[in-house]
Amino acid sequence: MYVQHLSVADFRSWQRADVAFEPGVSVLVGANGEGKTNLLEAIGYLSTLSSHRVAADAPLIRSGAGQAVVQAAVVSEGRQLVLEIEIAAGRSNRAKLNRSPVPRPRDLLGGLRTVLFAPEDLAVVRGDPAERRRFLDDVLNQRTPRLAGVRADYERVLKQRAALLKTAGLARRSGGSGDLRTLDVWDGHLAEHGAQLLVARLELVQLLTPYALQAYAQLAPASGKLGLRYVSSLADGEGNDTGVISSVESTRQALLAALERVRPAELERGVTLVGPHRDELEVTLNDLPVRGYASHGEGWSAALALRLACYELLTADGAEPVLILDDVFAELDTARREQLAAIAGRAEQALISAAVVSDVPEILSGARYDVADGEVRRVR
Repeated sequence: MYVQHLSVADFRSWQRADVAFEPGVSVLVGANGEGKTNLLEAIGYLSTLSSHRVAADAPLIRSGAGQAVVQAAVVSEGRQLVLEIEIAAGRSNRAKLNRSPVPRPRDLLGGLRTVLFAPEDLAVVRGDPAERRRFLDDVLNQRTPRLAGVRADYERVLKQRAALLKTAGLARRSGGSGDLRTLDVWDGHLAEHGAQLLVARLELVQLLTPYALQAYAQLAPASGKLGLRYVSSLADGEGNDTGVISSVESTRQALLAALERVRPAELERGVTLVGPHRDELEVTLNDLPVRGYASHGEGWSAALALRLACYELLTADGAEPVLILDDVFAELDTARREQLAAIAGRAEQALISAAVVSDVPEILSGARYDVADGEVRRVR
């Protein structure tokens, strides 16, 4: 799989840009602020429908414009797909596949698979649990696009249920009983969607773990052993987490039981206390959390190992993803640079950004583009 052509309009700093790519290595070189990262971000957005830099879509639209448009021609197994998304301010985004409108933007998922590694990835191992949940869900969406709908349904139910909890809790504190019959219905919806998401995450962590451990051992052989462990808020009465993959039905029943158990506390606090939205992916080094214990270099290695694990897993699925490396070589020491360069050099397509050419290892001597003054110019 590779991106053959990228076109953006009013995306970030770009009023307009059109770039033709080829398989193999392509390096975008430009000073900070020239927009090279914006182009890679646009490709990543088409792949995951999210940015690796910001949580909301509004910053992606160029100042003064009403919407941004990103289009890419993607070649996979000899077949070309044209993916397009219009990112709007104040209304829902719109998408096209092969220039025909599709009902939902998430219908684009799976058309372009990418693995993007950037300085922001340190947040995956050092940031809040939400960063790691998002990491897992982005990979799930690429492997199994229907799960994007499951996640969207889960988040919708979560919001509805939170509003109902606050209303019912207020009524009970005011001396009333509160109508909890509707809450039972929302519990059923939450358990249905939550069970599917939880089981999918557990399966994904099981698949990713051997790839991540191998990648970390190659990147930092003297730093110890990396570990991954999914910790669910779906706990038993003793507080033990569920690390064993169960069926969706048994997980649904367990979620319903847990919701019933914590309902008094939820009515008091007005929030949902169990479910995938409160789970954690623990990333450890020598059995200690990377967050808070690992050095800067160890944190980089752990974050990179997670991304390389995603790359290997998606490749094992049968569709090698586009590898995107956004301004990361300058952050790595010699050993890590060489390991990453070796992998990038074997990829069907690797898109790399750098502030200066010397930041990129010499073995990655593919096509080169200079990004400056609002233009992208191929120079090699």
